Amino acid sequence: MANTAVIILFSIVLLCITATQGRKTLHQNNEWLTSYPVVDDIDGICKTMVETQGYTCEEHKVTTEDGYILSLQRMPVGRSGKKADKPPVLLQHGIFADAITWLFNLPDESLGFILADNGYDVWLANTRGTKYSSGHTSLDPNDMAYWDWSWDELASYDLPAFVQYVYNQTGQKVHYVGYSLGALMALAAFSQGQVLNMLRSAALLGPTAHMNQITSLPIKIAAESFIADAVYWLGLREFIPNGQVEAKFVEDICNTLHMNCLKLITPFTGPNCCINSSRIDVFLDHEPQPTATKNLIHLSQMIRTGNIAKYDYDVQEQNMQNYGQPVPPPYDMTEIPNEFPLFLSNGGQDMLSDVKDLQVLLNDLKDHDGNKLVVLFKEDYAHLDYAMGVNANQMIYDPMMAFFKDN
Repeated sequence: MANTAVIILFSIVLLCITATQGRKTLHQNNEWLTSYPVVDDIDGICKTMVETQGYTCEEHKVTTEDGYILSLQRMPVGRSGKKADKPPVLLQHGIFADAITWLFNLPDESLGFILADNGYDVWLANTRGTKYSSGHTSLDPNDMAYWDWSWDELASYDLPAFVQYVYNQTGQKVHYVGYSLGALMALAAFSQGQVLNMLRSAALLGPTAHMNQITSLPIKIAAESFIADAVYWLGLREFIPNGQVEAKFVEDICNTLHMNCLKLITPFTGPNCCINSSRIDVFLDHEPQPTATKNLIHLSQMIRTGNIAKYDYDVQEQNMQNYGQPVPPPYDMTEIPNEFPLFLSNGGQDMLSDVKDLQVLLNDLKDHDGNKLVVLFKEDYAHLDYAMGVNANQMIYDPMMAFFKDN
């Protein structure tokens, strides 16, 4: 019990330190002191993560309607050299991550490689603000205005831009895979009738939607203590600006406690059953990625209220200005078309995509066509197992590909 308390304490400290430390310092006029590095294709995901494993990879760029320049990686060929003969699949990562989510395990354990080897045309998305998607038509990541977004914008701008681009490039409807926040982005978009005409199906892994029953104590405390709100009003619009600081901090905590870093992750995600601990170092070499503090505020609002709604400006006048009403409009999950094919998978040990919260979502979808909704429950799975589990190929990805084949 004492050791658990220490872990939780360090976890809360980690949240605070990542909000206030990084490689940028604020001027008194709230402008960033230093600039973002330029990332060339030679340093990109294709060169560093895909081609090193013997796979073909292409770098692509797409610009959202609000000016963010996002990167996409395409894997059109499997390791055998055989060109994809199955439909395109778009993989969308979760919060504090990028497309490397799907690549840092061994090739027979990583979903990006597995799909390519099974004949799918694989596309890897990187949302705004991450290392490889830090461009904008008029703003710089060093501008505070660059970080003025939450998952509202990820759902209404980034996701449609990715789907439209893949659809245009391939001339085919797309299978979508969303993990964690990537699932929420899709659910929000679907509830408003976006992108459905360009998709074949959606697989949502460890989905976060209704969130007020999550059992992660550090996340609960952070949300109920308005930590992200306080960080925002301090002028810090970018959260976790430099992964190297956090990675070193996590490593030091693990060494101090003489424990595996996976145990430090557990209070956030749940006890992951099936992660190869030797791959954590690879993970920390690339993650965590930045997100907007406003995004964390939005998620905290969901945890506190239990609602899936647009960002609450907490001032009626601002809500009126943005939405034409004093409270944010909800995302109505019952508006998702009943005939659209959905594959949902959650775990019994997941502290972020809690079983009770997922049941609320399933109640929203109770009128969904029975043959178009597949729910796969894994009792021993926690949140990271879906992306990092060494047995996810057999437990999750094989059933998911069978679902794709039927749709």
